[in-house]
Amino acid sequence: MSSEGFLKEMQTIGEKFLLKLQKLPKADPVEIVSFCVVLLFIVTVLVLMIIACSCCCYSCCSCDGHPNHRQRKIQVRPAAHS
Repeated sequence: MSSEGFLKEMQTIGEKFLLKLQKLPKADPVEIVSFCVVLLFIVTVLVLMIIACSCCCYSCCSCDGHPNHRQRKIQVRPAAHS
């Protein structure tokens, strides 16, 4: 998908979202609850992605932005039998 198509799709989704928000005060209670559940799901996924990315970045780059070389992997060899 090209970037132009992606932007158009995001704009369409945004317009539908705004339309739902405008109709929300007049909606049935079931529709309000289902909208809140979908919104909660989207927010949860975004928060989990942010946490995962920050944890990955922290383990790779440490806090100060420099790689942490002390945590290099050491290859373990089997012990020789005597």
